[in-house]
Amino acid sequence: MPTIVQLTASRFLGGPERQMLGLAQALPQEYKTVFVSFSEKGRCWPFLDEARSQGFRAEALRHDTPRLFAACRELKTLLRQANAEVVCCRGYKADLIGLRAARKLDIPVIAVSHGWTAENFRVRLYEKVDRFFLRRMDRVVCVSQKQADRVIGSGTPSERVMVIRDAVDLSRFDKPDPGCRDTLRHFFAGTPSRIVGAAGRLSPEKGFSNLVDAAANLAGADPQLGFILLGDGPLRAALAEQIRRVGLQGRFVLAGHRTDLDTLLPFLDLLVLPSYTEGLPNIVLEAFAAGVPVVATAVGGTPEVIDDGVNGYLVPPGDPACLADRIRTALNSEAQRREMGLRGRQKVWKQFTFASQSVLYQQLFETLGGQGRKYRQDNGSSIVDEEMTPGLSHSTANPLAVRSNS
Repeated sequence: MPTIVQLTASRFLGGPERQMLGLAQALPQEYKTVFVSFSEKGRCWPFLDEARSQGFRAEALRHDTPRLFAACRELKTLLRQANAEVVCCRGYKADLIGLRAARKLDIPVIAVSHGWTAENFRVRLYEKVDRFFLRRMDRVVCVSQKQADRVIGSGTPSERVMVIRDAVDLSRFDKPDPGCRDTLRHFFAGTPSRIVGAAGRLSPEKGFSNLVDAAANLAGADPQLGFILLGDGPLRAALAEQIRRVGLQGRFVLAGHRTDLDTLLPFLDLLVLPSYTEGLPNIVLEAFAAGVPVVATAVGGTPEVIDDGVNGYLVPPGDPACLADRIRTALNSEAQRREMGLRGRQKVWKQFTFASQSVLYQQLFETLGGQGRKYRQDNGSSIVDEEMTPGLSHSTANPLAVRSNS
């Protein structure tokens, strides 16, 4: 039974984590998936607990930065335990440690490249490290063609790079609760008739300050228009001050991080993504799955999802006036907006399902299966190094239970 180890550094249950879980659920029964995360000061547990609730084995590494050599030894033990046949790394730290541990055991190793943000000096340094290790992977999976071009341009041999786009589970949005429209309205001081939403980390590369400027452009002509931004991050205070400065208090709401995004998303009239950079934005896939049209900047893999004028609109980054104009156009006709949302849902149903994604991953796993020695103990049983202790598991209730996909 092939065992895939997914290695990451999860800080919350977000888009990349949903991608890993969705793939694991979609793989055929003969595959097993084991999730391993760096602890990230305990922030990994929302993801790992969710994985366990779905029946998967999920473990946190006891060692983290700066004890990365110890983390590597610990990971090697886990790979032996799991009889791993492929290691799949997500993120610069996972790439660094995963590559070293897998090479020690002659296990094929894959990196999944979601994109680079160059958010600040530290992130740029990490991304430079990431590019170095991507060049040494057996394969690099890119979530968009645009990211594949960037990875190849950074020195990874093109024959090792392939595109497998992110996916979305449409069933998450099959039964929207009409009461959630009222939930959205209750965020506002008044009762807006139309609500434009955005979601994501409040960080510079997301361009949310441009959305605030666009909202200021639109608000005067439409007093019944409200804006809500779901997410949290380092720019929250700056965005709150900007909202106050342009006079949008009560009409542009910073709702913070929400665990109920799936229930709220279908009741937005429009979703806006004003990013400066993207890999392949999960929020666009989720909006389309919810039947909501999108106005987004034409960056990264976003144009690979949005067909301009068909299921949404594309605008240049850093242009609040153009962003406001396209939001206005999208809101002008409710019938056209509904039709765009329907086309978006049809597109993700045809091209962005986990079922179709899993087929491509299966082909990749089978290709790599013969290229590295599959680690097995001579007597066929698992090895547990002296480093491994019960403290590695978050709970003692059947911590090694492994789910067979069905």
